[in-house]
Amino acid sequence: MSALLLGTAPAATAAAPTAAVCNKYCDARDPALSPQDRVPVTAAVSSRSIALHFDDTDAMGWASLDNGAAGDRVWLDRSLDGGRTWTSGSRLGDTEVPSGGRGWRTQMYNVDDWGGQGVGALRACGQAAGGAIACTPWARTTWNAGSRSTAAATALMMSYDRSTKLFGGDGWWTGANALTAIIDNIRISGMGSYTYAIADTYDKNINAQGGQFRNEYLDDTGWWGLAWVAAYDLTGDSRYLDTARADADHMFANWNDTCGGGVRWSTNGNYKNAITNELFLQLTSALHNRIPGDTAYLERAKNEWNWFRGSGMINGDRMINDGLGDNCANNGQPTWTYNQGVVLGALTEFAQATGDTGVLTTARGLADASTVRLQTDGVLREPGEGDSCTGDGPSFKGAYVRGLGTLNRRLSDHPYAPALTRWANSAYDHDRNPLDQYGPHWSGGNGTTGYGCQQSALDLLNAAGG
Repeated sequence: MSALLLGTAPAATAAAPTAAVCNKYCDARDPALSPQDRVPVTAAVSSRSIALHFDDTDAMGWASLDNGAAGDRVWLDRSLDGGRTWTSGSRLGDTEVPSGGRGWRTQMYNVDDWGGQGVGALRACGQAAGGAIACTPWARTTWNAGSRSTAAATALMMSYDRSTKLFGGDGWWTGANALTAIIDNIRISGMGSYTYAIADTYDKNINAQGGQFRNEYLDDTGWWGLAWVAAYDLTGDSRYLDTARADADHMFANWNDTCGGGVRWSTNGNYKNAITNELFLQLTSALHNRIPGDTAYLERAKNEWNWFRGSGMINGDRMINDGLGDNCANNGQPTWTYNQGVVLGALTEFAQATGDTGVLTTARGLADASTVRLQTDGVLREPGEGDSCTGDGPSFKGAYVRGLGTLNRRLSDHPYAPALTRWANSAYDHDRNPLDQYGPHWSGGNGTTGYGCQQSALDLLNAAGG
């Protein structure tokens, strides 16, 4: 197990009044009525044992303290943001071991707030009379977590801000990737519980920044365009396809003659980089494949691929560097995983758009190179991979495996299934905590959690088939 699983957070010290949550049943239900009793996590303090119990059938939980004494206390905390805060669910069912007793338990409380779209987690806490406090790790029931991928999707939805309707509160391009991972999981697993996030995100943010999910960074625009293509594929709602078209048109408006063509990275300069142009290739190809009678997006896709493959960004090792320098030559910057993966999804769409199966041969050559060169001890690793789950980098590996998975499904022999399965098994076994939150290192090791790492893990489980 990774160090991600070790340790517990301090308990909240104040018990603010908490509004009862009612789902199938309301909070404060008698545990004797539970049809089952599963204990996923435990803790200890001053020889006392503390356990979190679950009624998976009804998505409720309770806490118990044993081997204690009169005056000991036991309670639950409930978090609706993955264990980061629990102000609205502090010290639920707080109760004292009665005189002459050695242990006690709380009533049952709901894990989730279904009416408020709150995706929750519980932990059990206990205190020796007048002494130290200990809490179990956070965990949840198997509700909306019946498989590896749906459990990861549920953990990712804990980072979906119910006010801003963005992941992490204000995640922009990374939020587009997280939403895409959720959409892909709905398609692959058939679990539609979080379909509401699609319309909620769209309605809340359609007029943000430049409107229609456009802004000055053309790669950001491309990520959102692909998210809305995925939303259209799932729902059939034409407004999502219309926004994807607006995004592609905004990118095309920023194609210029610097270095002979290509879409610039930002409206404030002329830097030509790989990710922006890979996204443009995939988005224009995808639009052609979904718009009957289209010729304009197909022509743009063809011009993009002709320019990109001759740009020099694909190096002699069949790896793709970050972009072009002022001299319009490969700048030698890192071969980030997402640059190796988005092109695979793009070429898969492009092959469908053109009917040119030779493009798939090119994609396979790129994938063969990256699956070898990006592995460490048999597991995918980002160049310079750090321990943090914040910022841009933690989302890169998810974009890589999403593209690799798309190509793998298209090829009849599915050549990358063994690698995807191996990486998924490693992440599940070594980089996951009891809440099904994942860290940055799929081979295990020190790390934190956060929605970027979670999105990448969900993309991996999606690509590996759940």
